[in-house]
Amino acid sequence: MKKENIMRKIKIEKIVLNIGATGDALEKGFKLLTILTGKKPSKMKSRKRIPSLGVRPGLEVGVVVTLRKNLDEFLKRILVSVDNSLKKKQISTNNFSFGIEEYIEIPGMEYQRDIDIIGLDATVVFKRTGKRVSLRKVKRGKIPKKQNISREEIIKFMEENFKTKFT
Repeated sequence: MKKENIMRKIKIEKIVLNIGATGDALEKGFKLLTILTGKKPSKMKSRKRIPSLGVRPGLEVGVVVTLRKNLDEFLKRILVSVDNSLKKKQISTNNFSFGIEEYIEIPGMEYQRDIDIIGLDATVVFKRTGKRVSLRKVKRGKIPKKQNISREEIIKFMEENFKTKFT
């Protein structure tokens, strides 16, 4: 009987939802994320000037909200909107991202006339036990590369726990 090392166990750290928009679409995105998560989103401001897109420093260019509780239920809900399938190129070290083209594809979401049809991006971030060592202020330590979660480990975790297909 060999015990599994609990320090190698993979956990979902957070889910980050964001919508990039300006002006009126920004307010619609703010309402959508509030309805979808029940939390108050933050507005992102640009730091660079991009004249061809009409972006200047200080202009609000997006809305973002981070979820850290009830992640399994929420992830199952939003994965249904992409038919529980992802591409391998969407996976990176420690995380994966995907887009939802229309929010009405998410189960339990109804069409909102004041929001209209908009999409959003979701990023799921993974961690192992012990990550806090590199984040804390007092007695901060370094974490070795083997603490990172590879593509293969994320694929295995998602197939086992969420029955996700990868192409």
